Amino acid sequence: MLEHFCECYSDLSGLILCPVLGSITPLFIPNSRIRPIRLIGLCASLITFLYPPVLWIQFDPSTAKSQFVESIRWLPYENINFYLGIDGISLFFVILTTFLIPICISVGWSGMRSYGKEYITASLIREFLMIAVFRMLDPLLFYVLPESVPIPMFIIIGVWGSRQRKIKAAYQFFLYTLLGSVFMLLAILLILLQTGTTDLQILLTTEFSERRQIFLWIAFFASFAVKVPMVPVHIWLPEAHVEAPTAGSVILAGILLKLGTYGFLRFSIPMFPEATLCFTPFIYTLSAIAIIYTSLTTLRQIDLKKIIAYSSVAHMNLVTIGMFSLNIQGIGGSILLMLSHGLVSSALFLCVGVLYDRHKTRLVRYYGGLVSTMPNFSTIFFFFTLANMSLPGTSSFIGEFLILVGAFQRNSLVATLAALGMILGAAYSLWLYNRVVSGNLKPDFLHKFSDPNGREVSIFIPFLVGVVRMGVHPKVFPDRMHTSVSNLVQHGKFH
Repeated sequence: MLEHFCECYSDLSGLILCPVLGSITPLFIPNSRIRPIRLIGLCASLITFLYPPVLWIQFDPSTAKSQFVESIRWLPYENINFYLGIDGISLFFVILTTFLIPICISVGWSGMRSYGKEYITASLIREFLMIAVFRMLDPLLFYVLPESVPIPMFIIIGVWGSRQRKIKAAYQFFLYTLLGSVFMLLAILLILLQTGTTDLQILLTTEFSERRQIFLWIAFFASFAVKVPMVPVHIWLPEAHVEAPTAGSVILAGILLKLGTYGFLRFSIPMFPEATLCFTPFIYTLSAIAIIYTSLTTLRQIDLKKIIAYSSVAHMNLVTIGMFSLNIQGIGGSILLMLSHGLVSSALFLCVGVLYDRHKTRLVRYYGGLVSTMPNFSTIFFFFTLANMSLPGTSSFIGEFLILVGAFQRNSLVATLAALGMILGAAYSLWLYNRVVSGNLKPDFLHKFSDPNGREVSIFIPFLVGVVRMGVHPKVFPDRMHTSVSNLVQHGKFH
């Protein structure tokens, strides 16, 4: 029975077609029939989520080659084709994407009264684009797809955002990501002129001169650094988070921030190994500054979403330190931390969403004493706060530990600064929890108190299970990625 199911789903084009069809269908239904629209969107995302178990079962961890490869002729005269595939690195990001989209649709269930079908369409188009990004094996199309992802995100922030500055935040988000990628497009055109192709499998065997590598690396860096984001091009992220609806923040933190770091792993490091070694001290410097600066900045914030947003910047720059350690421990730890951050940060934004739905404010000074009025919420919030500070037994611990091990092998000073950032992370996490949950109630500001309902609790349960599963028994994750990571390190001769 299982073999027949796997055969039916062996053609992974359905992984992309399901969200596409799900996004088109609601357009033919009147806005007044919101319930069928919601159900179609949720069902399409859940059907897409059926593919990852099949990927997991059929995936062969003993090879570093891309699996489930599909090729579609696009511009044959220019030797540009759709090359889609999955390896031990991209596998986890595809799974994370299909996991978060049904949750985002569930989160927006009650708030979908206005422009319901547009919301579903934007969410599913976003899923299609992100799955295609993580499966793409062509730099030119990898440029096209990530630059298309901000379009539905721009609409979601601009239409369903929560404040008056949402239009400004949407434009800021869109322009930052777009302008940073112009240099990457120029670099890809230069590669196409030199090699006559943009097929990643061919480019990985192409040797560029050191001077050419440095130029191309800088161009790719300009695009990926904005998406991580790295200091000083991180300003768009807190504003986008503050103005975005809860579901938008979940996707932004859970998946979109991974596009930059994934781009480094997929293109910059393997294609330009000499330039990567040349710029590693530069990356270490920027990342260490970002970790300490944003951690200190977090302690000064008064908005709950901005606190978590700056925390995300610190964690993602810890990821870049792990990646540019250029060893198996550092790169493997960075992938694990990206997955963990996709769960923990998304769950924290859901916690903020629960508070905002009830009290219509995200300012820290209005909260306090919630442990006595919302005990179940306080327990859930406490668990994810511990996960955010990388408590042993939670998903973030193993990733951060491996990153520190990998970084220490390369540069003990950078590892020390990264560890200092982790200490500051514990400080702002506990400070936030103490301000919101402990202390005295403030009835002058908050009037209605109610613990999370059944729908909200059911949304948190998958995150709880995922964080504990990764923290208690993480072995299955390194097993799936080890061969691909080892091949990346050996290909660049970094060991």
